Amino acid sequence: MSTTSLTSAWEAICLNFFPVFTQPTAQNFIHLATGWILCSTRRTISAIFPFADPRGRRAHDAYHRFFPKARWQPSCLWQILAKFLVGIFYPSGTIPIDLDDTIFHRTGRKVQGAGYFRDAVRSTAKQLASGRSHGVVSCWGLNLVVLTLRVKTPWGRELGLPINMSLYRKKGSASLIDLAEAMIHQLAEWLPQRRFRASADGFYAPLAGRGLPRTELFSRIRSDAAIYDLPAKKKKGQRGPTRLGGPRRGREAREA
Repeated sequence: MSTTSLTSAWEAICLNFFPVFTQPTAQNFIHLATGWILCSTRRTISAIFPFADPRGRRAHDAYHRFFPKARWQPSCLWQILAKFLVGIFYPSGTIPIDLDDTIFHRTGRKVQGAGYFRDAVRSTAKQLASGRSHGVVSCWGLNLVVLTLRVKTPWGRELGLPINMSLYRKKGSASLIDLAEAMIHQLAEWLPQRRFRASADGFYAPLAGRGLPRTELFSRIRSDAAIYDLPAKKKKGQRGPTRLGGPRRGREAREA
């Protein structure tokens, strides 16, 4: 395949996202996206710049302003990307998605939304047994809740392609579970005719009671967890507090 055809294929993919931007910002976007892929070092704007614009046609600060000053909405980019990937890998049938949070390590005192969070990789039982860590290990960075599309590769491995993401803030009003629920609702709005099969670890098991639209959740809970049926709807004119749960279910519900 020639270089021209490769460039044309990449530009054709990037063109899908152009409606989100103005014409000058769209050009900055394609340059930054290309530079991000070609960059072989830490992907900061300064490191990406030589790959994004090797001839220096645009001012250096134009790329630095792309994120904090532009008026485009990240949710619009995620919507286009989600529809694009689903159309390629799952044009029909139930869509498998995975959900988890991860730490994006960043340094500096002026990183918006950054804080100290538990590092799941260095706080595992395996790390503790090897003596590489002592108890819960925290690190500085951004705590991101990521929704991915599960894709099986021709060589047999499964990959998670990001299709939505939210930033968790310690002093914000939304919890990790709230952000996860909101993202699944967004995905259901973007793909109104589709059903989803979501997989997550035990932390996100409470999503099962959030009424996720057209979504079947696979997670795990404690063996001694208390499970309750949904509460009966309150009758018209009925007084008293609204029940949070119905009758408690037996052991067979935990083993189901």
